[in-house]
Amino acid sequence: MPEKKNYLWDEPDPPGPSAASPSEPLSVSALTGLIKGTLEDFYSSVAVGGEVSNAKLSSSGHLYFSLKDREALIQAVMFKYRLSFLGFEIRDGMKLIVSGGVSVYAARGQYQLIAQGARLAGAGDILAMLEERKRRLAAEGLFDEERKKPLPRFPSRVALVTSPSGAAVRDIIHVLGRRNAGVDLIILPCPVQGEGAADMIAARIRQANALSIADVLIVGRGGG
Repeated sequence: MPEKKNYLWDEPDPPGPSAASPSEPLSVSALTGLIKGTLEDFYSSVAVGGEVSNAKLSSSGHLYFSLKDREALIQAVMFKYRLSFLGFEIRDGMKLIVSGGVSVYAARGQYQLIAQGARLAGAGDILAMLEERKRRLAAEGLFDEERKKPLPRFPSRVALVTSPSGAAVRDIIHVLGRRNAGVDLIILPCPVQGEGAADMIAARIRQANALSIADVLIVGRGGG
C-alpha cells in the first residue's frame, strides 16, 4: 500500500520571497509589495456589481464611494476626468456595474477599486428595502408630528443604546467631549446587528423610558 503523502510538508517550497522561513521573515514592505503586485496584476481589469453607499464628491472633483452587497464592501474612487464622461450622477442606493482595476495603497495596507466607468444595474435592493420599511412605519403613524417630543436645548444626561465596542460609541463620546464635556453619558450596551439585535435594542429603549434615566436617548450604530 503506497505511503500517504502529507502535502502540507512534502510539497516543494514555492519560488520567490513567499518561501521565507520564520528565521528569514519578510518585511512589511516586502509582503505588501507582493500583495500589491498580485492584486494589481490579476485584477487590473474587472467588472464589479454592487450597491453604492457613502458617495462623496471631494473638493478636487474626484468621487469616493463604497460598493457593497449583503456580505462585503469595497472602497472605490472615480477620478474627475472619468466622472465627466459618465453621463449620470452616482448616488447612494444605486446598483451599479463598475469597471476598473484594483489598486493597493501600500502606506495604509488598503486596497480599493479605481473606477474607469460605471453603468446602472437597478434601483438597489437595500435602498428599496429601506424605502418599503419607511412606508410601512409611516402608515402605522410612527412619523406623525404629534408623536414627536421636543428635544431639550441643553441636556444634562444622555443615554446611548449601542454596541460598547463599535465605531458609534467612540464617535459619540468624542463629539460630546468636544461640544459639551459636562454632559453625563450612560451607555446601555446591546448588539446592533445580527440575530436578536432588534429585540435587544427595543428592550434597552423600554428600560431607558421606564427608568427615566436621561434627558435624551440616542440609538446608534456605525458603518455604511
